[in-house]
Amino acid sequence: MFIIKNKKIFIGISITLVILSLISLFTFGLKIGIDFKGGALTEVAYKDIRPTQDEIYKSAEALNLGSVLIQPTGDMGYIVKSRDLNEQEHSSLLKILSLNNKSSLDEVSFNSIGPSVGSELTRKAIIAIILVSLAIICFIAFAFRKVSKPVSSWKYGFIAVATLLHDVMIPIGLFVILSHYYGAEVDTLFLVAILTILGLSVSDTIVIFDRIRENLRNQMSNKINFSEIVGKSLEQSLIRSICTSLTVILVLLALFFFGPVSTKYFALMLTTGMFFGTYSSIFLASPLLVWVEEKQAKKQ
Repeated sequence: MFIIKNKKIFIGISITLVILSLISLFTFGLKIGIDFKGGALTEVAYKDIRPTQDEIYKSAEALNLGSVLIQPTGDMGYIVKSRDLNEQEHSSLLKILSLNNKSSLDEVSFNSIGPSVGSELTRKAIIAIILVSLAIICFIAFAFRKVSKPVSSWKYGFIAVATLLHDVMIPIGLFVILSHYYGAEVDTLFLVAILTILGLSVSDTIVIFDRIRENLRNQMSNKINFSEIVGKSLEQSLIRSICTSLTVILVLLALFFFGPVSTKYFALMLTTGMFFGTYSSIFLASPLLVWVEEKQAKKQ
């Protein structure tokens, strides 16, 4: 019951973090990567031994190409995304990728990515996020249709989506800081991270909501004290939620510290999303349910 009794504090913390994230977003903005603004895409395959990404990144710094994204493909190849290259820069990049001819490679392809591709990708990403949010509201409203008192089932769905926005905005705020101070750019991995956070965080919220639903069913014949039922449900789900999320966070931290350079920001965003997703399921979603119920009770 500690969480429910202090719900205003926890809701206030969440609102503050979201506002700070929005302020940083509108103040600094995000650096748009090659996937969205266009550039060059070079794919190479090595014949003998593939160099590490760190080796290539260090060598590529001498070309002054700005932000370069290097992604492994297959067992022996890399895909390199950069700004548009002229013929001389293209040749220099191939030389760098071969570590000054120390490694033998073949160029599989060299293509330009137009800005129109980035616009299409942005449009599809927005549509995907909207459809996911609507699907969540509809699913929760349907699943909770038999528990319409004291809070309507569709309100569970809207609260779940509100917590999702919280879970997404805070990692975006972190990425804005990384973008401003460390040059991180928005790419397809950024979108993958956002959509993954949506999926991971809502599952934890639904588990707790489901526990509330079961306890409400068991108390249907008695006078319902909604805040007590929510508090009891949180106590029953607390350890399970924390332990489940902690195992995922540990894996993501391992990926951040020991994984390739190209996935570090991806792993950091997912780690942040998982942490605040767990926080919101326990300290935001359930207190919001109680807050909504109290507002309804005052109107009656």
